Amino acid sequence: MTLRIVLVDDHPVVRAGVRALLESTDDLVVVGEASNAADAVRAVEAERPDVVLMDLSLGDGEGGIVATGRIRALPDSPAVLVLTTYDSESDILRALDAGAAGYLLKDAPPDQLFAGIQAVFRGEPALAPSVAAVLMRRAASPEPRMTEREVEVLELLADGLGNRELAKALFVSEATVKSHLSHIYGKLGVDTRAGAVAAAIEQRIIRR
Repeated sequence: MTLRIVLVDDHPVVRAGVRALLESTDDLVVVGEASNAADAVRAVEAERPDVVLMDLSLGDGEGGIVATGRIRALPDSPAVLVLTTYDSESDILRALDAGAAGYLLKDAPPDQLFAGIQAVFRGEPALAPSVAAVLMRRAASPEPRMTEREVEVLELLADGLGNRELAKALFVSEATVKSHLSHIYGKLGVDTRAGAVAAAIEQRIIRR
């Protein structure tokens, strides 16, 4: 059986390379391409593929996680396999929560990519070794886990936002921001904003 694939990536050269790689086999054919979330949904509705290969960073500001959620909400939706350069805990968890069936990195060898596509089509998970390690470490850690809001605060901290800017971005009071920071510092074992960002990056909670 030949599996029908839709590629979603905002770099045309990357799409061309992945298409050439996939179509070098007899089992896979690319039936559509998209560079943003809206076009990805349209391509899936038009082509009814078996699997969608999804990058997380797209050119429309919405990203692959939004696109994954929209595609998975469609009737008889295809499996979505993330293929990206990002392996932070927040990216992985958000993608899986949005409905992705697998998560591979762009440096994966071709055989791993081919096997991943076949696996998610069969309803099985497909995870890069480093991604599986992140998930296992998270599951095994005795430390309190970051909430989604705390991860969001960390990402904004990494962008250099102060308390007032954080409050505005999160639509909360500065007192609430200080409460979030206190909880974050406690969970990471740090006492400064810079220390929190460094620890979060080192632990792959947020992107570098």
